[in-house]
Amino acid sequence: MKKGVLIIGAGGVAQVVAHKCAQNNDVLGELHIASRTKSKCNAIIDTVVSKNSMKIPGVFNSYEVDATNTEAVVELIRESGAQIVINVGSAFVNMYVLEACIQTGSAYIDTAIHEEPDKICENPPWYANYEWKKRDICGENEVTAILGAGFDPGVVNAYARFAIDQMDTVQSIDIVDINAGSHGKYFATNFDPEINFREFTGTVYYWEDQTWKELSMFESGRTWDLPVVGPSQAYQSGHDEVHSLAVNYPQADVRFWMGFGDHYINVFNVLKNIGLLSEQPVTTAEGQTVVPLKVVKACLPDPASLAPNYTGKTCIGDLVKGTKNNKDIELFVYNVADHAEAYEEVGSQGISYTAGVPPVAAAMLVATGDWDVKSMKNVEELNPIPFLTLLDKIGLPTRVLKGGLKGEDMTWHEYIA
Repeated sequence: MKKGVLIIGAGGVAQVVAHKCAQNNDVLGELHIASRTKSKCNAIIDTVVSKNSMKIPGVFNSYEVDATNTEAVVELIRESGAQIVINVGSAFVNMYVLEACIQTGSAYIDTAIHEEPDKICENPPWYANYEWKKRDICGENEVTAILGAGFDPGVVNAYARFAIDQMDTVQSIDIVDINAGSHGKYFATNFDPEINFREFTGTVYYWEDQTWKELSMFESGRTWDLPVVGPSQAYQSGHDEVHSLAVNYPQADVRFWMGFGDHYINVFNVLKNIGLLSEQPVTTAEGQTVVPLKVVKACLPDPASLAPNYTGKTCIGDLVKGTKNNKDIELFVYNVADHAEAYEEVGSQGISYTAGVPPVAAAMLVATGDWDVKSMKNVEELNPIPFLTLLDKIGLPTRVLKGGLKGEDMTWHEYIA
């Protein structure tokens, strides 16, 4: 049984991870959190203390670390004694932290594909450009590495696996992410603005007819009528989970849809069209070199600051179509989260909550051995039942619409009973 968790990162998602680890420290053991700015780590620990989140009295230490320095991360893992690393820092640090885990033998969990600062939307399948290159060495060294264990990617991968396990054949997987909440700001992103914009400025890759296809952002849209949040406009977007699901289920069409309002689209298009979303450096008239995208990030609200006034709900799920006993079958497997309830529990908004709870569930399954697979896996390659069971218990219950979006609504337990 693995014990001791090191959290890399100190943003809104890391705050959720910290609270959930604290609530389950009887399973996870001593807790540690590190980022480039130690004061941010201390602030998160203060919120854990203020909300009395620690299940049992225990250690929760903070550290300063440059996560792009593998040697420094190796030293920190050894100093902390952590056997599980939850990486919720920027996607730019993934490969450095993964390498540190390989060198120390600690389990590695992240929530997104690695990115390089000067590249956007790389050729599919994106995982093959980075993390999957370390797959063999993880297996050879019996290092558990669970990739993309947030909500999307992560829980939606488990939803796909759960639905497909109920079928004889799978035909399509459509992942739909709708945030029907309101933060009250003129314009803001729900997570790191730099990462958020990078998702939408490149090519939209999707898998259809057993080949990779391309779209431009906002080129393909439709209205999805989902539980609780109702009819919502969503657009095909490039996203992490498409890149692994397409490889693991090549016979299925795989698409990702994200909800956007007209105001977001208008502001986004203005910023993009005048070059302010570029990741390439420019030089000002005064001779100062800046990256436009980083300037925009600095001007926008910190996503963590949105939490106190966030209202409304999210609905994220998978519409999976296939066959069972030579008959067509459709399942919509989903979760609904509430922004205000998330803030009340852990001091974060609902987007951070849905992203932060799953890697803690994954860490708990590694700690107990259920997911300590001693190799590199994406979430859909793992048994979804213990994951969904645990998510039910720690804050993200799963429901199923039997028969598709207009079908009978039930818990996933009821569906398989």
